[in-house]
Amino acid sequence: GAMASACPPTATTQPTVPSGPAIFKTVPYAFMLPEILCGTWVWILVAATSVSLPLQQGWVMYVSITSCLISLLLLLSYIFGFHRNSNNWKVLDSLYHGATAILYMSAAVLQANATIASEFDNKFPLYYYQLNCAASFFAFITTFLYILHAFSIYYQ
Repeated sequence: GAMASACPPTATTQPTVPSGPAIFKTVPYAFMLPEILCGTWVWILVAATSVSLPLQQGWVMYVSITSCLISLLLLLSYIFGFHRNSNNWKVLDSLYHGATAILYMSAAVLQANATIASEFDNKFPLYYYQLNCAASFFAFITTFLYILHAFSIYYQ
């Protein structure tokens, strides 16, 4: 009777996966554009140093470019509504951003190491050190954004 109608079905209380421009106003999906932009800065800045320390910075380039491309594809699929509001996309989103946060943390640490290595090395110009500093900064900011995004499933 009256008790059954007082409880709404759980489907209406589930947070929805937005589509279109609403994606930019909804946490955690609003983090996606800053993740892509900061990640793009990482690989532009590392590329500007001609990837002077290839062993470390090769991984940084791989992680940043791959993450940018996959995040961009994910963002476009959200904008165009390919998810059809499926809960599987929330799990995929959280797993992808969690895994990427771990990979980005490793890349950020290697980039910081490359920055330290380039500071006193006379075979590189001074501006390589400055570019590496900026790349390290953006790598850690991007890592933080991916971590926030990955764990946002818990505070929705």
